[in-house]
Amino acid sequence: MEFTAAQLKAYDGSDESKPIYLSVKGTVYDVSSGKSFYGPGGAYAVFAGRECARALAKMTKEESECTADVDDLTEKEETTLADWEKKFQAKYPVVGRLV
Repeated sequence: MEFTAAQLKAYDGSDESKPIYLSVKGTVYDVSSGKSFYGPGGAYAVFAGRECARALAKMTKEESECTADVDDLTEKEETTLADWEKKFQAKYPVVGRLV
């Protein structure tokens, strides 16, 4: 399934009838099983319904860093992002791609 950024935003946890999705480097994961983290009021709610590769790489929850722009990451940040990707791949089902 393909998602635009606007479509992905609809899966931010604000509508309890919908699952919670987020994207890491264009891969969209269903993180509904982590609702306490990614749902409204959760520690990582800022990532829900968004592409969050840059924010994960930089270990920040700044909304402005929730983008796919990873061109200027340091080597350490790239490693951090790769670690996050592995965690998401192991824990959450892939439901589509961000286009």
